[in-house]
Amino acid sequence: DLDECAASPCKDHQYCLNTDGSFSCKACDASCLGCTGEGSQQCKTCASGYVKEDEKCTDIDECNLPEKVCTEENQDCVNTSGGYKCVCSEGFEDKDGTCVQI
Repeated sequence: DLDECAASPCKDHQYCLNTDGSFSCKACDASCLGCTGEGSQQCKTCASGYVKEDEKCTDIDECNLPEKVCTEENQDCVNTSGGYKCVCSEGFEDKDGTCVQI
């Protein structure tokens, strides 16, 4: 079997998996910017919104940072994979970018 992966035939956001007589390109984990294999522990570097912790890229919980990320009144922070979103608190709705009481 020839190791086609030695020639790095895959794109930056993929890793190469050598198979019998061939190869396949597999997508890197969402937490990675470039990778050498499957999973968040195989990242070359972590994607935006992720930090290297215990040898793998883990999501940063922006909602638990000391500095508040959702600064508008009556707004709550919701952590998402690789980011966060600001939503109106319960009993409030978004009217032109401002959370107003329903």
